[in-house]
Amino acid sequence: MKKKVVLAFSGGLDTSFCAIYLTKTLGYEVHAVTVNTGGFSDEEIQQIKTRALALGVDSYHCVDAVKSYYDSCIKYLVFGNVLKNNTYPLSVSAERTIQATSIANYALQINADAVAHGSTGAGNDQVRFDVIFSVICPQIEIITPIRDLKLSREAEIEFLKEHGVEMNFEKALYSINKGLWGTSVGGKETLTSHEYLPEDAFPSPLEKTEAEKISLTFNQGELVSVNEISFAHPSEAIQHLEKIAAPFAIGRDIHVGDTIIGIKGRVGFEAASALITLKAHHLLEKHTLSKFQLSMKAQLSEWYGSWLHEGLFLDPAMRDIEAFLQSSQKMVSGTVYVTLLPYRFILNGIESEHDLMASKFGSYGEMNNAWTGEDVKGFSKIVSNSLSIYYQVNKEAKPLEI
Repeated sequence: MKKKVVLAFSGGLDTSFCAIYLTKTLGYEVHAVTVNTGGFSDEEIQQIKTRALALGVDSYHCVDAVKSYYDSCIKYLVFGNVLKNNTYPLSVSAERTIQATSIANYALQINADAVAHGSTGAGNDQVRFDVIFSVICPQIEIITPIRDLKLSREAEIEFLKEHGVEMNFEKALYSINKGLWGTSVGGKETLTSHEYLPEDAFPSPLEKTEAEKISLTFNQGELVSVNEISFAHPSEAIQHLEKIAAPFAIGRDIHVGDTIIGIKGRVGFEAASALITLKAHHLLEKHTLSKFQLSMKAQLSEWYGSWLHEGLFLDPAMRDIEAFLQSSQKMVSGTVYVTLLPYRFILNGIESEHDLMASKFGSYGEMNNAWTGEDVKGFSKIVSNSLSIYYQVNKEAKPLEI
């Protein structure tokens, strides 16, 4: 009997090569699987299925992971206001983790002997896939033809042509990867340190130029309503917001960071819904969380984003951080008002029954209602006490001279 292999299949050049190589050269029974994390329409999934079967795979399966993607990962990125290097919403990092998990679980489900992916040896994705596979299905072999054979694009094309494959071999000027939490954009400019992506490199062109006001309603940290339209699942609210905001060309940038394998890299992206959701949620938190909740969250959220990026999503520490983040959201409910403009957005303010900026306790810089001047004098004396002792004991350590 042939050995079974589950192939992570997107329908592009690399995974098309893998499909034939695994079938014809290695003699595997190939089961192609696409994991949809919000980047494919029903029509596109059907096209990918048709291509996979034409390449000779034994079966094709699509995993609809949009809701589970949100529930297991994106939700916590929102709770943590996670932006890698204060810029990038970890669109691809999060997506690959969930895709790898779905592939591994499917491999176990059909008792596969191996799993395969089309990552090269130069990027982050190879590590993310390998780590997930090694943890979830350690007994299953991992096959990576493109990486192991060190294939060039030209070699892959020649191989496919030799096997009678007809597809568009013209390389697009820009590589696009779309998902629920944003779209990555790579091109010749991102291989440099000084060039920005041109306007036509971004999938969503500027179509709206008149300012538009919208409202976003959160319930315990989750986006549940846009413009007073409620949704059954937060992922649907995120997709609806994307349709409204993307025509403003909001959320474009280039992320610069350290790859898992130790080199610097740049990637362009557009993530209108993700960035608006994160910033709106953070503003609501600033009104509804205590000072030290915000401080602790910022520290743990940075760790959470870093471990996710590095392919360590399955580390049990991540579940511990998620428990903290979930607990922190109990009072993060309310509505955030936003103005959309070309290439940018403005956070106008919030309304929440949990707003700690309540006027009955005083107005900053204006009036106090909950304390007296004498209270502040005593408080200031106690707060400064340790510093006063330090400088009285250490005469030579003078306070800062200006």
